[in-house]
Amino acid sequence: MTLTQQRKKQLRAIGHSLKPCVMISDNGVTEGVIGELNRALDDHELIKIKVAINDRESRAVVAKMVIDETGATLVQTIGKMLLILREHKKPNPKLSNLLR
Repeated sequence: MTLTQQRKKQLRAIGHSLKPCVMISDNGVTEGVIGELNRALDDHELIKIKVAINDRESRAVVAKMVIDETGATLVQTIGKMLLILREHKKPNPKLSNLLR
């Protein structure tokens, strides 16, 4: 999914107040991490992820793996934080970060 600059700006504004719901450390992207990411994306649509890896290239590889495995769209990367989006046709208004 391609996002326009206006849509990215809106999503970054929403994501600014979010806390990271998943943290990826030196163990990398495991099946458990992918499962938790998919659950969080199903519930919230827009989530923030903290990648606690010091090497910049390793963080970029992890970000690519997360996007490929979950089918989400990368909205923004700042330092060790990723903001990703996977929209649903029928989101839950009580859980979705986009509808609040």
